[in-house]
Amino acid sequence: MTHVDQPLGITIESLAPDTVCVSLSGELDFSRAYTFDEEMRRLEAQRPDSIVLDLRKLNFLDSAGLGRVLAVQRRASRDGRRLVVVRGCRAVERLFALTALDLRLEMVSSPGAALQPSPA
Repeated sequence: MTHVDQPLGITIESLAPDTVCVSLSGELDFSRAYTFDEEMRRLEAQRPDSIVLDLRKLNFLDSAGLGRVLAVQRRASRDGRRLVVVRGCRAVERLFALTALDLRLEMVSSPGAALQPSPA
């Protein structure tokens, strides 16, 4: 099986007042991790109450990309912002499970589920 390099797509849209959804597609790897981080920092500067990170169309995630997701979570925690991650494909899910990040992050199956109050 040949690996076809796919660019990282980032789509940002409002889900509700003060809730922004960031949908990722393609690959979030070493070569794209800091582009993602820059986009997220630009978004965070607008100070939304909640960010929903939708990984459903993400085909590949490596440790550099995972590190940037963790950095977004740390900044959210520091700034009192809610971060909700929409689960991705099996390979992406497996990386979250192997690193136990699926236990540290608030994870849901759809962006709509993120509009529900966070569990206590």
